[in-house]
Amino acid sequence: MSDPARYAAYLEAALPTAAGRPARILVMNGALTPVEGACPDGVVIVEFPDVQAAKDWYQSPEYQAVVGERLASTNGRAVIVEGLPA
Repeated sequence: MSDPARYAAYLEAALPTAAGRPARILVMNGALTPVEGACPDGVVIVEFPDVQAAKDWYQSPEYQAVVGERLASTNGRAVIVEGLPA
């Protein structure tokens, strides 16, 4: 993480963008125990009911207004992973 204070401000602004959406935060920057490869600075996992709901949130004007702060304060990456059927 290149700028922890800026990242903290990003989180404060980003969390409300999921309000009212079918999103559930499962993991948010908890302790990491590396077992293979380079350890990331942090991990956030947000559960959505399907890929489209995740895309809808990520592409929403509300989230797009703040995502630049994450990109400016971290070397992170974001992926949408399709889960197993229930």
